[in-house]
Amino acid sequence: MGSILDFWNQMTANPLLFIAVTLTLGVILVNGWTDAPNAIATCVVTRCMPPKAAILMAAVFNFLGVFVMTLINATVAETITKMVDFGDDPDIAIISLSAALFAIVLWATLAWVFGIPTSESHALIAGLTGSAIALHNSLEGVNGSEWIKVIYGIGISVVLGFGLGWLVCKFVTKLFYKANRPKTEPFFRGAQIVGAASMAFMHGAQDGQKFMGVILLCVYMSRGQSLPSDISIPIWLMVVCSVVMAAGTAMGGKKIIKSVGMDMVKLEKYQGFSADIAAALSLLFCSVFSLPVSTTHAKTTSIMGVGAVKRVSAINFGVVKEMVLTWVLTFPGCGLVGFLMTKLFMLIFT
Repeated sequence: MGSILDFWNQMTANPLLFIAVTLTLGVILVNGWTDAPNAIATCVVTRCMPPKAAILMAAVFNFLGVFVMTLINATVAETITKMVDFGDDPDIAIISLSAALFAIVLWATLAWVFGIPTSESHALIAGLTGSAIALHNSLEGVNGSEWIKVIYGIGISVVLGFGLGWLVCKFVTKLFYKANRPKTEPFFRGAQIVGAASMAFMHGAQDGQKFMGVILLCVYMSRGQSLPSDISIPIWLMVVCSVVMAAGTAMGGKKIIKSVGMDMVKLEKYQGFSADIAAALSLLFCSVFSLPVSTTHAKTTSIMGVGAVKRVSAINFGVVKEMVLTWVLTFPGCGLVGFLMTKLFMLIFT
């Protein structure tokens, strides 16, 4: 991609590319206020960190997650870019991609209005898929071998999140069974900050890669080129994505922090620590095996697992039901919006 100046020159010379990249940054911003708060929700509601400090920490560790994981394994970004085919015409491809991104922003904003932590990962996948179907008027533009990884990721992240949440919390409970609880408060305050930092790191590793992959897709499609087999992501792009994501968290994260950290299960510090570590381990496993998964899935199911240690009735199943309903609706709902927006954009711009 070259330097950030080269990239800016490409964007200003190509209005369609400018629109597509702007919409991608809009999706990242929405991800920041609907998805990224999951990483710091438990840390904030248990009063281990004030919101501003937690948001700053999330921004730093989001960037580190993007940077370190991309150096080790960039295949999550590759999976997203190879999931759909927008054809060989660069103008048509960019218009279709822009329609998909517009659909994702619209869908995620509606979910945010109702305070439900929707998955931008799944919205991204659904929007791109719906757009590719609209463009080809068939499933021809969908790469099934890459898409199946999403299905695996949903199942694995849910099972791992809940199971590890239960196991980690059970282990911590047994380990500190005879300890004086007030004396353990300082330890778990620090431990939970470490856990939240780990979650922010893995959120960057997963979601950061997905959205940077989309920006790379925009650039290469605008040139009429296919993506190279080895994706190289410049550091300046990692910084830009991290800053935009942090801005989104600062703008609208409080509603999601309340929904995840307070409404679903009432957490103590040791429970928040257990949930963060369990979710981070779940995301790490999926990232190593190139599975694009939802950080929301991993975090919320780990919180449910932690709640189940005490008793199943500790989980607010009303909130859980709302979240599950949103997840179930995301694929057909955002996919349909992506399909319709692509048809509309094609009518207007071609």
